[in-house]
Amino acid sequence: MPRKNDTSNSASIAFITSSGLRGRQSVRATFKLSAACIEAISIVAAQLGIKQKSLFDHLAQDSESLNAIAREVQNAHVKAGNRVQKTYVISRQSLSLLDDISRAFNAPRDALVEFSVRRLLPVIDREQKKYEMRKAAYASMRKHLSKGRQLLDEMIAQLGKEDPVVAKMASVMDTYTGAAKAVETFLERTQGIEDFDPEDFGRLEVHYDR
Repeated sequence: MPRKNDTSNSASIAFITSSGLRGRQSVRATFKLSAACIEAISIVAAQLGIKQKSLFDHLAQDSESLNAIAREVQNAHVKAGNRVQKTYVISRQSLSLLDDISRAFNAPRDALVEFSVRRLLPVIDREQKKYEMRKAAYASMRKHLSKGRQLLDEMIAQLGKEDPVVAKMASVMDTYTGAAKAVETFLERTQGIEDFDPEDFGRLEVHYDR
């Protein structure tokens, strides 16, 4: 008996186009940004556990915000002082959107990126507070872990390593030690946020055509 066509699968495949697939391809794009902007991109990506490409795509595909920014810096030129050339991986579609809006408003592409990243400042402020709370929680974990190890040593001295209760406690402490190490690694990886000063993310220096 012939199999029925999987219409649901066929329908989903019908929406896949070569242009759509090309839009998702990764390309490299170079921007001239402030050091604070570059740092902000790195910090937010690390804190949220995402790739910088994903962050760029999220910002670039918010066309409403990009259009508003472009109107603000229309017919402007970015001053080259204190700018750092930085290459990022970004989807072809996101880069195309940036280029299209830049041309439509005669707005510097670097300024579009810089002002878009500034929208992340509330996120950084929130993550800075969470980082401090995580550090405090980790300090409490270390104290608790130390007491747990002390208790395990006492149990071993009284009951011996082969005792089933001791074995259960040892297993718990192994898991706890691993969790504490993972927290320590995460804090080390994200500690850049601790010294980030939003005040360094000053207003972008631009001048406008007369």
